[in-house]
Amino acid sequence: MGKRWIIKEAGDAEKVAVLKESLKLDELTASLLVQRGLGSSEAVGKFFRPRLEYLHNPFDMEDMTQAVDRIMSAIARNERILVYGDYDVDGTTSVALVYSFFSRYYNNLGYYIPDRYTEGYGVSAKGVDYARSNNYSLIITLDCGIKAVEMVDYGKKQGIDFIICDHHVPGDKLPDAIAVLDPKRPDCNYPFKELSGCGVGFKLVQAYARLNSIDFSELIPLLELVAVSIASDIVPIVGENRVLAYHGLVQLNTNPGEGLKSILRIAGIANRTVDITDVIFKIGPRINAAGRMEAGSKAVDLLLAKSQQQAYEMSMKIDNYNKDRRQIDQGITRDALLKISEDQQLMHSKSTVIFNPDWHKGVIGIVASRLIETYFRPTVVLTESNGLATGSARSVPGFDLYKAMEHCSHLLENFGGHMYAAGLTLKRENVKEFASCFEKIVCETISDEQLIPVVEIDAELDFKNITAGFVSILKQFQPFGPGNMAPVFVSRNVVSVPGTRLVGANGEHIKMVVMQDDGISFGGIAFNQSPSYEIVLGGHPFDICYTIEENEFRGKTSLQLNVRDIKAPETKADKNSRNSEPEPGL
Repeated sequence: MGKRWIIKEAGDAEKVAVLKESLKLDELTASLLVQRGLGSSEAVGKFFRPRLEYLHNPFDMEDMTQAVDRIMSAIARNERILVYGDYDVDGTTSVALVYSFFSRYYNNLGYYIPDRYTEGYGVSAKGVDYARSNNYSLIITLDCGIKAVEMVDYGKKQGIDFIICDHHVPGDKLPDAIAVLDPKRPDCNYPFKELSGCGVGFKLVQAYARLNSIDFSELIPLLELVAVSIASDIVPIVGENRVLAYHGLVQLNTNPGEGLKSILRIAGIANRTVDITDVIFKIGPRINAAGRMEAGSKAVDLLLAKSQQQAYEMSMKIDNYNKDRRQIDQGITRDALLKISEDQQLMHSKSTVIFNPDWHKGVIGIVASRLIETYFRPTVVLTESNGLATGSARSVPGFDLYKAMEHCSHLLENFGGHMYAAGLTLKRENVKEFASCFEKIVCETISDEQLIPVVEIDAELDFKNITAGFVSILKQFQPFGPGNMAPVFVSRNVVSVPGTRLVGANGEHIKMVVMQDDGISFGGIAFNQSPSYEIVLGGHPFDICYTIEENEFRGKTSLQLNVRDIKAPETKADKNSRNSEPEPGL
């Protein structure tokens, strides 16, 4: 699938000049910083030195005082407290964080993760009944609950109070809980709106610690869980999230808890520096696999493990869940791609809505993401659970999936999520009508450009400027993530030199060595780009866009270009043809 290359505008020249002068930076580094909205020395200082003192006051969050007061009164009266969270990475890390913190000071508490298949997402009647039958009088929900209006009312009738900790967009009515902690509440003045669910849980324990004279150093070991949630839930790694992720990664790399330490071992990343990419591709999927294949509570058990032996045994089980998950999602992806290819109407649609009652509910979100790699458009994958069609939706950059769902809400039993990912449930008989409704709203609101994958390029770069000093500064831009992605560069007229070859089980990747005309060469890897192999070996110069990374292998570290796309340079005829095209609307 062809990609559009978009080179971002250089940073504001005046601000770039100020940073160059005040911080003694080169032009490119100053421009990269200004592109990220960092136009002053103070802003750059906070960016490069994300200190814990920059964290916001947790009591700036609406209802925080009520939440802490209710927990303190529950502890004073020896009430049973249930920590309740979603079954994904954000939810399970949230539960592990809040439970592990309060269990240091209080032992009359437990935790609960709903079953993905019998209960579904969020606060369930089964969960409330569990709390009532086990004499819990206070439930703290994490990464869920903001729309649990009916379930909170149901719980109140059983004599159960709720503290809601969530980060999703609220509905028209907030639950009638003791406290609703959610920075996305319209009436919440908390200065940072993009916390993960685990981040909101951290703010709760931070507030409790502050009010009870518990030193902040007691909270630092918990930050590894916040970092895992931030990376896995794909929230922006800017502002307060940057501070939390930065220090969480420090904790993960220097003194991880037994649970995460064991995951690092089985993932093969225990003996090198772990970054956000490792969390996304190595740690997160294993934690998620517990809820997808067995029970999310297994992940919490692992994250709370105290002994190395206990952690090892549980991590091995979770690793096996992940292997099973991978096999299943690959099989379903093949089935889904075949189903699309056999349906001419679906092949030529601007969205994908696909349903099979036999597909495994635990992996359909992954399948939706994989389908977008082939058909780059908003995608909904549905299966059957408890007599209903249920599924996951994924979007493409710039298209608001949640708003599209709202337009079809009359056909849905339930839905929730955000701009780029959502979950939904509907009656089986409504699937066809929903597919038509969704396709209609997508056609009306999506642009043709949004249906073409984009590589956003920060700047052009010659190989001679990739120096040790430049790379050292780039490393300080980490942790990378939404809002602060790894800078992407384009280098023109490179040629392949000996050492370039196809690699991978099916020869799907290109391992390359490329050189510019000044004689400087770099090694690179182009994942899943074997169709461009002819361009690379064609004997003519070509252009590449890439990120710069360090590759650790057998104790040695070297620079490597992670090549995002490869193109033959445009000819004069190409440019003239493009420039002669009429303007849209003419």
